[in-house]
Amino acid sequence: MIDLKAKPFDLTEKQSEKVQQIVQQLSLEEKIGQLFCLHGDYKDTDEIKQVIADYTPGAMMYRPGDSQQIQEIHRLIQENSKVPLLLAANLEAGGDGIGKDGTFFGRAIQVAAAEDEKHAYRLGKIAGAEGAAVGCNWAFAPVVDINLNFANPITNVRTFGSDVSRVKDLALQYIRGCQEEGVAVSIKHFPGDGVDDRDQHLLTSVNSLSTDEWDQTYGVVYRELIEAGAKTVMAGHIMQPAYSRKLRPGISDNEILPGSLSPELLQDLLRKELNFNGLIVTDATNMAGFSSCGKRKELLPQAIAAGCDMLLFTRNLAEDYASVLEGYHSGIISAERLEEAVLRILATKASLGLLDKEQLVPDKDALSVLRCDQHRRWAYELADESITLVKDTQNLLPLTSADYKKVLVIVLGDVVSASGKPPVSQSFIQHLRAEGFEPTIFQKELHGDLLTKAPVEELTAQFDLVLYFANIKTASNQTTVRINWLAPMGVDVPWFVEEIPTMFISIANPYHLQDVPMIKTYINAYTANEFNPKVLVEKLVGKSPFKGINPIDPFCGYWDTKQ
Repeated sequence: MIDLKAKPFDLTEKQSEKVQQIVQQLSLEEKIGQLFCLHGDYKDTDEIKQVIADYTPGAMMYRPGDSQQIQEIHRLIQENSKVPLLLAANLEAGGDGIGKDGTFFGRAIQVAAAEDEKHAYRLGKIAGAEGAAVGCNWAFAPVVDINLNFANPITNVRTFGSDVSRVKDLALQYIRGCQEEGVAVSIKHFPGDGVDDRDQHLLTSVNSLSTDEWDQTYGVVYRELIEAGAKTVMAGHIMQPAYSRKLRPGISDNEILPGSLSPELLQDLLRKELNFNGLIVTDATNMAGFSSCGKRKELLPQAIAAGCDMLLFTRNLAEDYASVLEGYHSGIISAERLEEAVLRILATKASLGLLDKEQLVPDKDALSVLRCDQHRRWAYELADESITLVKDTQNLLPLTSADYKKVLVIVLGDVVSASGKPPVSQSFIQHLRAEGFEPTIFQKELHGDLLTKAPVEELTAQFDLVLYFANIKTASNQTTVRINWLAPMGVDVPWFVEEIPTMFISIANPYHLQDVPMIKTYINAYTANEFNPKVLVEKLVGKSPFKGINPIDPFCGYWDTKQ
């Protein structure tokens, strides 16, 4: 039973009546369309109009692009829709989740490394304000998974760390900041990623905690965020066998399904035990973690029947739409379940005021909030309070250009990411030069022999310091986040730590010490954005103290990494 006047909808009597009236006026085909959140693959005006006319989708999500262009597309979508759409984006690290020219404030793990919860509120505020300026009203954030396994390839920097209370408290602040801007959050990925070391994009991963362990970790987080009014939940392609077995006694192993398809996890645990009244959306249904669970034409309606209200993305829109419609006609989706799902979708829109607003997408002038002075200032403050000196057992810091003028900088990773994030090592090196250092970027062709064949004296004669700058990012479909050294036999591996002062800076992944335990000076900066390089150098030379705390175990459980 849906209570439209209760959290997270909080609708008035008038709003409730309007929602129910709209649901009644929709045809069956339009109701089926509302169940879909489409991927924003459409750029052509006529194509967008045709998709909306043919399928009446309930939501759409575009990847980051030029903010003005996406704002115009969002405006076109809303102007041509009978029912306003939820327009989503992965606003996990700031407004850059929808506009490439938005503020890349910081990864969640960086926010967790700062002592002050104000940064989580600011992250939500920036994400909401900049997202809304582009026309978004739905944030697929915050990630409320817990870094219980440092080898997990997805959670990593996207979470608020490994401490349950910290994850909960910072997520609460993000939710408050984002939803104050009129943007609904979607806490994810229920029932919780971060336990195993696999990627739900590529397979159905497993949250292997016992029910008691789950209750004390993910359960605590979800219960409090739901109570705080999180409007939507994203169901991941992640199994929770302990709860499936508890809630469905006698269930066989091959009957255990991921959260996106599991009636017991969605209806018994999330709805009844955790009292979630709002909209549930699947994670992307074109992920193998979903698609490999059965035949697609059956899985899509099964997800709705199990308790999800909306399906994220399609493989083939015409085919997937037909599969869900057929699932209704064949009885997989009952009339009651369809009405309930559509009601929750419309109620979510009503709770955001979308059914009453005359202007659903703001004017072009609203884009001035992207990377505005205040948001940039906040980002610099976050950098100052979060960059973490993990260890300096050789007492190398602070650096002076008098003692360490000639620096060999070995850059690891730092290429343009799949989302378009640019390299940041160049900015870091420019700031080093401004402080009087003479950095040289390592190139295998020029320096390979120096590290592999030449006498040690040649290395120490040419350089005073070796500095590793690592920007090795996590990414979907990338099963490991490790350092791959140059062949043969690790040309650039730090074998020389006892020969020449050596330090390592990671600006993307906080777990690199598993691969460089011999490093004696190690720094985590967490986010490869435009703000961290400048602040990093200030801290290296002692202009600013290191203030960050470890939000995870950077030593990865190894005793030798602490030396």
